[in-house]
Amino acid sequence: MRIVDLRSDTVTLPTEEMRDAMRSAELGDDVFREDPTINRLQDISAELMGKEAALLVSSGTMGNLVCVLTHCERGEEVIIGDKSHMFLNECGSMSAVGGVHPHTVLNQPDGTIRLEDIKAAIRGDNDHWPRTRLICLENTHNRCYGAPLQPEYVASVCEMAHERGLPVHLDGARIFNAVVALDVDVKDLVRHVDSVSFCLSKGLSAPVGSVVCGTREFIAEARRNRKLLGGGMRQAGIVAAPGIVALGKMVKRLADDHENARRLAEGIAGISGLLIDPDKVYTNIVYFEIENGRIGADELVARLADKGIRTLSTGPRRFRMVTHYGVGSDDIEQTLKALKSIMEQEV
Repeated sequence: MRIVDLRSDTVTLPTEEMRDAMRSAELGDDVFREDPTINRLQDISAELMGKEAALLVSSGTMGNLVCVLTHCERGEEVIIGDKSHMFLNECGSMSAVGGVHPHTVLNQPDGTIRLEDIKAAIRGDNDHWPRTRLICLENTHNRCYGAPLQPEYVASVCEMAHERGLPVHLDGARIFNAVVALDVDVKDLVRHVDSVSFCLSKGLSAPVGSVVCGTREFIAEARRNRKLLGGGMRQAGIVAAPGIVALGKMVKRLADDHENARRLAEGIAGISGLLIDPDKVYTNIVYFEIENGRIGADELVARLADKGIRTLSTGPRRFRMVTHYGVGSDDIEQTLKALKSIMEQEV
């Protein structure tokens, strides 16, 4: 039985070109800044993002935490969306490790945070309050249907923040999905932010790694914080090499994942007992629900697994499926056939 793994785009496997690049990567000690492959990846990443410098880190979670630690001191505060990955799914690292307080504000369904809500969350000068030091955005927004943030919105948040002396960090784990969905240059999406992190290991299909970009001064301090977290790697050009291939070869093909996600959503919309709004499929992430009382979430996940479909529940009746490299049109049909078969048995 063919297995169709829709749990996440983190399950992607490297291409043959990536494997070849790993085998032949020129290596050195990156803690001494002597790994030429890592240096090349960092130069490419900084140029792509229109930033002065870049830093390879092991994961998106480490990248976001490094940025928070670089922007903030202990006891200070970050304004962040209540549905953001940094708040919900990174082990409370900013507070547990950095002593930094998250001040959550409401994410709108499209992943944005209203400017007036951000303004209201910024602390005044009062001995009782933590100092506001950073605003964080997420693009694309995982929990908000994979929605991409528009360049104009990001620019408006940055303008408001900078007028108040606050930097903006962008969790751009899937920033290139936003680039493809909006048909813009990535520089247009990150031009005004003070730091950005993006993943190589999701839709871009590299086996591991993320990159942080910002000013030279910021990256120099971020390097110290990476070391603090145990993230100083040695001959890690074997990680950087597939990342270089990913940035050069895997961005445009994300459009295939978006098309497969739309086809999946349209098919789910035609299955009795499943609830979905296909208009809320923006990139490669599909959320749907079961009508109340039909079947339990754990049972549906288990029965799909029996039919070769791997997925995740994100609530008692809510599910997420993510399309990615390695999932084709035949896999979408197999998934829809499995869902339809299970739901017909529940009638």
